[in-house]
Amino acid sequence: MFSALAAAFGDLGNPRVRAVLWKSLGLALVVLALLSVGLWFLTAWLAHFDIGWLDKVIEFAAGFGVVILAWFLFPAAVTSTLGVFLDEVSDTVEQAHYPLLPPARPQSWGEIIRQTLAFTAVAVGLNLLLLPFYLLLLWFPPAYAVLFYGVNGYLLGREYFEQVAMRRMDPEAARRLRRAHQGRIVLAGIAIAFLLTVPILNLIAPVLATAFMVHLSMALMAPPSRR
Repeated sequence: MFSALAAAFGDLGNPRVRAVLWKSLGLALVVLALLSVGLWFLTAWLAHFDIGWLDKVIEFAAGFGVVILAWFLFPAAVTSTLGVFLDEVSDTVEQAHYPLLPPARPQSWGEIIRQTLAFTAVAVGLNLLLLPFYLLLLWFPPAYAVLFYGVNGYLLGREYFEQVAMRRMDPEAARRLRRAHQGRIVLAGIAIAFLLTVPILNLIAPVLATAFMVHLSMALMAPPSRR
């Protein structure tokens, strides 16, 4: 797993990967801005009492709450953009490291959109459901880290791996492969979740995570004697 992550960092030096990186960086910033604005309007709408001093207090609390919510939901929200640049990054990494591979399995936009929407709904919904526990466990950092990175590690590992693996096999085969290597894929997802919560690095994390999962999926698809 660590060799796959190291190879992904090395791929950032590829000019084609860097080109996609700039596009994904802009997209990540747009996602973060839309998420913050949407949460701001939602909290303002839910807490409007038409009482001057109380509204001021609520506005301040809402602003702080938007920052907290955006932090918690950013990993799931930015990953919902995965399908936009996954193929370009995956193609570049495969051509550079695995040139003998046959062309990737064609995927319809319908399949990609269904997969992305399903993941977004589950990831955002689950993180919202767990939000009270996140806030409570902020007072117990080790427990908070276990919950936050455990949940998002599972979700992100599953999503990134299946999206990459389904370029080379049908959806059911990709799920079977993921289940067979669940532990390693969850650990990879935790690494991705960590990258998505590190300021600045989180903006390039989707491209880095895609390259990471290409290398990891190639290793897991290889015969046991070659792993």
